[in-house]
Amino acid sequence: MGRSVRAAAVATAAALVGLAVAPSAARAAAVTPRVDLRVLVVDDGGPATAAVTAELDSAGTPYTTVDLAAPGRPVITAGFLSDTVAGRPRAKFQAVVLPNENPFGAGSAEMAALAAYESAYGIRQVDAYTYASPAVGLDYAQNGGFIGQLDGVQGQVTAQGAAGDFGYLGGAVPFEDNDPYQAESYGYLAAPLAEQAAGASFTTLVDAPAPGSARRGVLVGQYTHEGRSELVLPFVYNQYQQQFRLLARGIVEWMTQGVHLGADRNYFEVQVDDVFLADDRWDAALNCTPGDVDCPIGTGADDDPIRMTADDAAYAKQWSAAHGFTFDFVFNGGGSEDWKSDHGTGTDPLATRLLADRNSYRWVNHTYLHPFLGCVQDVTVVPWRCATAAGGATRWVSRADITAAVQDNRTWASSHGLSMDDTELVTGEHSGLKVLPQQPADNPNLAPALTSLGVKYLASDNSREPGQRTVGPAVTVPRFPMNVFYNAGTAQEETDEYNWIYTGAAQGGSGACATSGNSTCLPAPLDPATGYASYIVPLEARIDLGHVLGNNPRPHFIHQSNLAEGRIAYPVLERVLGDYAGLFAANTPAVNLRTADIATELQRRAAWSAAWKGGKVTAYRIGGTVTVSAPSGVEADATMPAGTRQSQLLGSTAFGTAYAGGTSGWARPGLLQAAVTLALPAGDVPAAAPAAAPHTPAPRLAAPAGRLPVPRGVADAVPAGPGDSARG
Repeated sequence: MGRSVRAAAVATAAALVGLAVAPSAARAAAVTPRVDLRVLVVDDGGPATAAVTAELDSAGTPYTTVDLAAPGRPVITAGFLSDTVAGRPRAKFQAVVLPNENPFGAGSAEMAALAAYESAYGIRQVDAYTYASPAVGLDYAQNGGFIGQLDGVQGQVTAQGAAGDFGYLGGAVPFEDNDPYQAESYGYLAAPLAEQAAGASFTTLVDAPAPGSARRGVLVGQYTHEGRSELVLPFVYNQYQQQFRLLARGIVEWMTQGVHLGADRNYFEVQVDDVFLADDRWDAALNCTPGDVDCPIGTGADDDPIRMTADDAAYAKQWSAAHGFTFDFVFNGGGSEDWKSDHGTGTDPLATRLLADRNSYRWVNHTYLHPFLGCVQDVTVVPWRCATAAGGATRWVSRADITAAVQDNRTWASSHGLSMDDTELVTGEHSGLKVLPQQPADNPNLAPALTSLGVKYLASDNSREPGQRTVGPAVTVPRFPMNVFYNAGTAQEETDEYNWIYTGAAQGGSGACATSGNSTCLPAPLDPATGYASYIVPLEARIDLGHVLGNNPRPHFIHQSNLAEGRIAYPVLERVLGDYAGLFAANTPAVNLRTADIATELQRRAAWSAAWKGGKVTAYRIGGTVTVSAPSGVEADATMPAGTRQSQLLGSTAFGTAYAGGTSGWARPGLLQAAVTLALPAGDVPAAAPAAAPHTPAPRLAAPAGRLPVPRGVADAVPAGPGDSARG
């Protein structure tokens, strides 16, 4: 993997004995030790250790937590950290995460045990948030550095960082500044000590200019000393902040030396609903959408719907090719037939263009005419309610009607030469699934219909149901709704509706933002002429990019109306793709999966997570060989150096696929094998840090008394703005 800062030498037996570690570790030079693929997290309850833990959880990297505040917690001793298995020394943890360089206090036996363990087995330590001081190889920040708020600071990966574990980044590491009135980041920017202790070194991996100064200070650095290596992070963060999301992969790769269970990739996929249909238009005077259920029946006119044209379709193909980005077109064939009927013509120019370009997109069934497939809706009231029978029982759309809605669209697609995967389905408005408050349960006719239709993957709304679940034979695929509204064809319409939703009643808005638990209010209405480009586009792009950076394969969805008229979706998509390209190297592309593959990825993750959290996974490395055992039927997820191969009964096969400078993927045991066995390239076998030269260690200077500062904007993440429900 070419990590320039990876230590190359193994500690000698004499050095091991001198460290007073367990006897089994002292034999490590003679017998290659076993290193279990599990991370030890010592947790102080702060946001920095919580962020690292969240990254391990998301990636599927096993860890053990020691809660410093928990009564009766395990005491960290040599026996807690290592033992002997079948005569072979075993390191129980491949990496250690601490809240800072020494959370136990001066002279702690626990810290001494950790230091000896790390040196003996070549285990790396992450100091999740620590004070800049000589104790971690840094000068004090008071000496020409900076202490304070880091909002808006522009970090930069150094040449050493780019050559090593942060080489997946393009270079820039911008810090968020979501709210100018609230501190969101805090840290210490200091230079490495000009003269390190004997045998010690410091390598800066990410740095930043100190505000108000021409000097640069360390944001991430490697401090190697006394036979150990620490990743020093002298700033605080939480799991949602962009600066952490950018660095999270590198932190894990550094601590595990590029060999670990679990994987982290960036995903971006966009599904365009209602293709071939026309969408109702927002009415700025009525503050509702005539023809839809939010307007009382008979209110306004719905005679000016929004529908793509052939020119819009041609532009979609051109844009997709220019950006190397494939849309999923979620279509309703009946919309084309209705258009022809309404216009008294035998052809539909939009359908003609899209069908000619069919191979430029992926196609997903959205039913023939987009009916609501849950309860029978009573739309005589706003909001609508479920219609009931004479005895009060809910009236449901029948199984026959559900089946026809899906099958008719398949028939239309087949007759027009349109290829799709019949196992995938997006119902209109995700209907059939429960929707609160009106319909608290799924339509009981939905699951039987899906069974007869052979549907395995069913779209759901992530804002309602973020978890994947089963519906009869199908699993749901939660989709992120983008805040580009289905009933807006122009920037002015989008901005007017946005103002209605996200301003208070006193300012002419609905006031709903003041009572919503997952939103925030605008301080003032946006300018209809400029608000979309100046505010909505950058905000929505930032929210969507946050999903992309979150190792989250869930798709986003918009509507065909957003590719029509003003084509208002494109500025958001271009901003996401442009910002992404500016942050990541070419070896770390955003992955674009189709619905079935997303569902499979989520299913694999759920099974893998249940297995390792249930103690049913055993994984370890001995030299350059990694062995992973999991329950039958559960695939193992892993990240390894490029060139890793999986051993088979006869010969070997390549493992995983290339990503971010390494290789990662899912694996199951080969024929007649009980475990996955991976062989690492000879040059990428993790090694211990260089043995320490005999000397008396320098005294470890403690951080300031009390917990290091954590601004409220870090402890409670500041939302990027309205619609940022992940942090709201």
